[in-house]
Amino acid sequence: MDSPILEPSLYTVKAVLILDNDGDRLYAKYYDETYPTVKEQKAFEKNIFNKTHRTDSEIALLEGLTVVYKSNIDLFFYVIGSSHENELMLMAVLNCLFDSLSQMLRKNVERRALLENMEGLFLAVDEIVDGGVILESDPQQVVHRVALRGDDVPLTEQTVTQVLQSAKEQIKWSLLR
Repeated sequence: MDSPILEPSLYTVKAVLILDNDGDRLYAKYYDETYPTVKEQKAFEKNIFNKTHRTDSEIALLEGLTVVYKSNIDLFFYVIGSSHENELMLMAVLNCLFDSLSQMLRKNVERRALLENMEGLFLAVDEIVDGGVILESDPQQVVHRVALRGDDVPLTEQTVTQVLQSAKEQIKWSLLR
């Protein structure tokens, strides 16, 4: 009985997807080269959507991958991991993403509201998963980090966008004096 001993590793995610009612991509972030081209990614997304949009379950095994998903009004949220990944951790990522967006969008998680707040979605996903590694599963922490304003954060911890916005505001106020 020579069973390979799996080395301990960090919990990882292969992709995070958000599709609309027609199966069209609203957001997709792939963390590895399982589907290297956009054509392959879109074909995979259509396949996932076709297999999951009429079911009430929360998990599927598809093309050797574990897919956890949730639907809400006109959106379908997917978190994809390898077949060996812990389903509970993938579901924790999915719930964290959904709950974070729900708080950020004031419980109005639907297509139009999401499209109007894409920057919040990008930041939330980056707070939850970085390079495929799961960093956070608490939606309160994610919302808090996304909501941080440039005024509260030291210059060394600000993003380039925050620094530029702060500089614009300072220049505007200095010109108005």
